[in-house]
Amino acid sequence: MLANQAPVVRSLLENDLYKFTMWQALLHSHPGAQAEYRFVCRNATAFPLAELKRAVEAELDHLCSLYFAQDELEYLSSLRFIKSDFVDFLSVFRFQRRFIEVKAEGEHLSVVARGPLVHVMGFEIFVLYIVNELYFRRLPQEGVLDVARQRLATKLEALKAASGELASEGDFPFVFFDFGLRRRYSGAWQEEVVQTFAHEVPLYFRGTSNVYLAKQYGLTPIGTMAHEYLQAYQAFGFRLRDFQKAALEGWVQEYRGDLGVALTDVVGMDAFLADFDLYFAKLFDGLRHDSGDPVVWGEKAISHYNTLRIDPVTKRLVFSDGLNIPRAIELYSHFKGRIQTSFGIGTDLSNDTPHKALNIVMKITACNGQPVAKLSDAPGKTLCEDETFLAYLRQVFNHHI
Repeated sequence: MLANQAPVVRSLLENDLYKFTMWQALLHSHPGAQAEYRFVCRNATAFPLAELKRAVEAELDHLCSLYFAQDELEYLSSLRFIKSDFVDFLSVFRFQRRFIEVKAEGEHLSVVARGPLVHVMGFEIFVLYIVNELYFRRLPQEGVLDVARQRLATKLEALKAASGELASEGDFPFVFFDFGLRRRYSGAWQEEVVQTFAHEVPLYFRGTSNVYLAKQYGLTPIGTMAHEYLQAYQAFGFRLRDFQKAALEGWVQEYRGDLGVALTDVVGMDAFLADFDLYFAKLFDGLRHDSGDPVVWGEKAISHYNTLRIDPVTKRLVFSDGLNIPRAIELYSHFKGRIQTSFGIGTDLSNDTPHKALNIVMKITACNGQPVAKLSDAPGKTLCEDETFLAYLRQVFNHHI
């Protein structure tokens, strides 16, 4: 890292909440699992990301020197779903540099984390926002934040202009969260955005996935599970057809009513609903959308609840796929009065600048020596190089996208 610039990672607490919740669940249920995660950039960049190799390595060296401070452990302990033995584990946890490798492959940046699942799963979000911040530090800075602040002001104006149709109380309030940690422009800018929304529109802005900022500003930390949790269950010895049910059951046993929002698009919404029977539909509070047409997805969810004779107004749909404020308002208006909704907005909050945002991910690609994959409801999101396994997965779940 440059001598005159602070390290990107400020704290091990600066991670998405769902990393901690999945971490705890997998530590308790599959502590011996081995896994591999790979970094991928899906769009064109202003310069080859391979040029960031040395800087990324220096940032990872710094990350591996960090530990959880006592006040951070106490904060995690204050969350009722975080268990004391997990906090004890975190109190001695250190990232191990030997489990992550950075290479330049032509113009591409290769980052691979390989080792015990409960060690390497934690690298993902840090790698993503390290690459993001290093990348944007190298692009022209003049006027960038001026434009970003203007766009932020426009978002606030849109929310205030729509206040007549956006309920802030009652059974169907409009609520949104910051999900922008992984693809943010910078740590300082994400913090400014979160502070601004919390101050200006507290009736609508209800929290952030960034646990560090949630602690700093007394906000609600938001998150339950991500794709990697369900994907790992493809390699835990269950019949492949049953991996979603096994993963959901594992979650229920770990959290027993807390964190009740299930992710639906690991093998597509239709296959998910086939597994999401009356038992799970009663135990989980709602569902999270992350690919495919959100209206079609939401209508399928409502229809499924009705078929099970569960009143949809008692359940919640969380939308989190490439949202912005206007789209969130549209979806809220479409579903208002029929089912509860909330909206996790990422890049459009934390990285809406004149520079094009990076579309980067770091996904689990193997677990316990075998490939794992997701088959989302949107083309282009699959990350698996084993075509035989992908074909088998598609066949088992009758997935054709």
